Amino acid sequence: MVGQGTRMENRSYVSDILVLEELGHYESFADVVFFTLLFVYIALLITNFGVLVIIIREKSLHQPMYLLFCNLTVNDILGNTVILPQLLFDMVAKNRLISYNACVSQIFFTHTFASASHTILIIMAIDRYVAICNPLRYNSIMTAKAVAVLTVSAWSFVIVLVGVLVGLTIRLSRCRSLIPNFYCDNASLFKLSCEDVSINNIYGLFYTVVLFSSSMGTVAVTYIRIGITCWTKKNAELNSKAIQTCASHLVLYLILLLSGFIIIIMHRFPEDRFLRKLMAILFLVIPAHLNPIIYGLQTKHLRLKILQIFKRKITQLGQ
Repeated sequence: MVGQGTRMENRSYVSDILVLEELGHYESFADVVFFTLLFVYIALLITNFGVLVIIIREKSLHQPMYLLFCNLTVNDILGNTVILPQLLFDMVAKNRLISYNACVSQIFFTHTFASASHTILIIMAIDRYVAICNPLRYNSIMTAKAVAVLTVSAWSFVIVLVGVLVGLTIRLSRCRSLIPNFYCDNASLFKLSCEDVSINNIYGLFYTVVLFSSSMGTVAVTYIRIGITCWTKKNAELNSKAIQTCASHLVLYLILLLSGFIIIIMHRFPEDRFLRKLMAILFLVIPAHLNPIIYGLQTKHLRLKILQIFKRKITQLGQ
């Protein structure tokens, strides 16, 4: 009874205002960190919005491969906008407070961003598989309806997974208010509870295994099939097409996978908090910066359109 009374007393002092942990170890060069993050965020918006606008405006780019890639640019913008502006504001205002509802919203969108990065690359891998292994049937298979179904499936799958993840966390009461991170993530929030969080840990493991196994499995199977097709047909044009379109997708996926594994590994070393926070920022900004650059440079049609628009703008400025 005494333990229950103490627990209820702890609950009664919990506020709906939570405190975020500082980024840490940057006080001596705070201005450099702030303006670097600001520049990175602005550059990220320019590159991703730029590619998105080009694909939307240019009818010749209204192909399944580019339309599916639009999901990735939207996701990158969403994920970084949920975290970086809040972080920049906190650095200027020296304010590390966040409401519980805002924290839950941030958790939902950050986990949606991270998970959708995998599911979007899965549907892009399926598109590349059809293009290389069934080129004559590509247009009949990858119709506008098929693209829409793949897109909705990718986002729906993520929303269900993340919805359950967050739902299991918000059911818990809280006896602490300090988030041990510079932004809200699911693990940091449910650790504020004094209740048994075994179900959260179990589902979190299930969530990670399902996401990574489906992601790695689909990409592995599609690329093995693509490799076998290129090897057996020994068609120079087919091999060139595969390299041009698949190399960029594979590079994006490997960057995402590497970033994700680093974040998971760093969570196992809670004592080195600054390095973990730095890795979290890099996980956000590096793939989001590299996605439009790699896809723009590696994909010939998109690269030519970008160069045409760039030359046109230079000509107009010179007149």
